[in-house]
Amino acid sequence: MAVTNEERAILVGLDLKSRSKRSAEHSSTHGAEESLDEMKALADTAGAHVEETIVQSRQAPDAATLIGSGKLDELRRLVHVHEADMVLFDAELTPTQLRNLERALDCKILDRTQLILDIFARRARTREGQLQVELAQLNYLLPRLAGRGTEMSRLGGGIGTRGPGETQLETDRRGIYRRIKKLNDQLESVRGGRGTQRRQRQSVPLATIALVGYTNAGKSTLFNRLTGAGVMADARMFATLDPTVRHLTLPSRRKVLASDTVGFIRNLPTTLVKAFRATLEEVTEAALLLHVVDASSPSAAQHTAHVFEVLADIGADQTRQILVLNKMDHIEGSAGGDAESLVQRILGEVKASARTEAIPVSARTGAGFPELLQAIDSALPLDPVSRQRFRIPAGEGSAIHLLHERAKVLSSQYHDEVLEVEAEVPESVKRRLSGYLAE
Repeated sequence: MAVTNEERAILVGLDLKSRSKRSAEHSSTHGAEESLDEMKALADTAGAHVEETIVQSRQAPDAATLIGSGKLDELRRLVHVHEADMVLFDAELTPTQLRNLERALDCKILDRTQLILDIFARRARTREGQLQVELAQLNYLLPRLAGRGTEMSRLGGGIGTRGPGETQLETDRRGIYRRIKKLNDQLESVRGGRGTQRRQRQSVPLATIALVGYTNAGKSTLFNRLTGAGVMADARMFATLDPTVRHLTLPSRRKVLASDTVGFIRNLPTTLVKAFRATLEEVTEAALLLHVVDASSPSAAQHTAHVFEVLADIGADQTRQILVLNKMDHIEGSAGGDAESLVQRILGEVKASARTEAIPVSARTGAGFPELLQAIDSALPLDPVSRQRFRIPAGEGSAIHLLHERAKVLSSQYHDEVLEVEAEVPESVKRRLSGYLAE
């Protein structure tokens, strides 16, 4: 469902009005206006031009069309006036709503999930990323086949489609199930290779840091300045999709691995969160998270809160974090002393549970980077030592030599051609000899 630069779109938002005071307060925080601004940025990233935006206020979504018959008539007129190619809905449409809207408006209908999937399909560069996007698209399409029009339910024809009561819709559905299974098998193979790469990295005494944050917070620009990598960085959303890992040298001369990951977004489709499991694994395996925030954004607090929610969902909320207040060059009087007030504004009550320090920087100018590197150096463990027991075959001379060279051997004794050793070992040596650890 590629979108060309010439395509004109009408954007539709839904503002749910609740009688509940608590819900009303939540709506003011994550209101329809902010969500529509984000949707406009997504449309621009996809290459669509939003001709006009309309918002429908309702107590609850209309089950048939999401927006109701009156607003649907207004939308039909706007499509005609602007000669719009598509209508974008800032919500996830049900199969029934999608079918009814297609019939009523006679143009392409895309909801928020479809638009994000289209952008991801354009940005995926690696084989794994492309497989993940296709899997997410098929999982989203499967329950919506009936909403694609009457051409999907005509009687099938040709070898392989003829059968008792077989329809084209059923044939398409069976084909999608087969393709999903094949994609899952291919992804498991790719993930196995990525797991091997990760274990190889972990066998070397290098800690890993992962850059996380809301999309368009400046993660890729920050990553490039930290590591000298050439990762694409621009103002469009989801500029970085496939994970990138590079070396980073800290002030102590230690080397660590830095990983740039896909940006988070509010209402990120569940199918995408599941599909991009390998990308998120770079976050869950990291020793330290650099949580990058666009400090100049009026919505910085909401974006930060959402990233904390996603981190909790993937089990990374207990990993130590450094809050990187980026784009300080966009803020007037952005001296280092303003960091505390920015933290209060951005985090509010979240700060106590986040247990993180904040470093103001500018990825564009490099301001604050010495302080950031020093904070990373201080936050990462220096290769902690622990007492371990090993069982090493007598013929494994290199492993025995490494243990005597890099660890403090407390006792050693041979038992049936196996050397049992108790030693105080650094974490880096423990990783390299993990295959010999005694149960």
